[in-house]
Amino acid sequence: MKRRTLDLLFSIGGLGLAVLLLVVGIVLTTNANFANTYVHDQLGAQHISFKPADTLTDEEKKSDCLREYAGQALTTGKQAECYANEFIGLHLTAIGGGKTYADLGGPQTALKEQVAQAEQTRAANLADLQKQLADVTAQRETVFKGETLRGLLLTSYGFSEFGRKAEQGALAMYLGAALLLLLSLAGLVHAFRTPASATFAAPDEARERVTT
Repeated sequence: MKRRTLDLLFSIGGLGLAVLLLVVGIVLTTNANFANTYVHDQLGAQHISFKPADTLTDEEKKSDCLREYAGQALTTGKQAECYANEFIGLHLTAIGGGKTYADLGGPQTALKEQVAQAEQTRAANLADLQKQLADVTAQRETVFKGETLRGLLLTSYGFSEFGRKAEQGALAMYLGAALLLLLSLAGLVHAFRTPASATFAAPDEARERVTT
């Protein structure tokens, strides 16, 4: 095969791959922009803000991100992760003593049964049991709301991470496209500088005939 022909084939193939990588990069960039814009708009619509630095409790001050984002509006995935884990998670632990909504279901059910029995027997501790049931019920409802909001915020964070990965992928595609473009252009230059009669990996005798 002629050396020029081989150079042209590789160069044209490289240009084709460069165009393909460029298209993939554009698609990834579009997806990344959509993810970032969507997360920003949805979080911004909730009007959630971090507590100002001077109002943070001692426990809250232990969190680096709560100090970093203090006083800011919550609009990004990383902020959502911080608010969900470091702020809501902290207060849920304080409210439920580390118990989840599901964990509190057992004590609530047990107290309902005790209250029902106390009502039937007109037990002296009926009022106390009713108060305990009301406290556990309120506690469980608060934990449920907190866990729901925390889950929604972490979902937004996960969605934003897909956008960040898409940005990284797009950058890799652009760099790959640029590299292939440079190599293809170098191949084209080499092709047109190579004598038309030159062959690729020709035997020594053939090379001597070409050169003479």
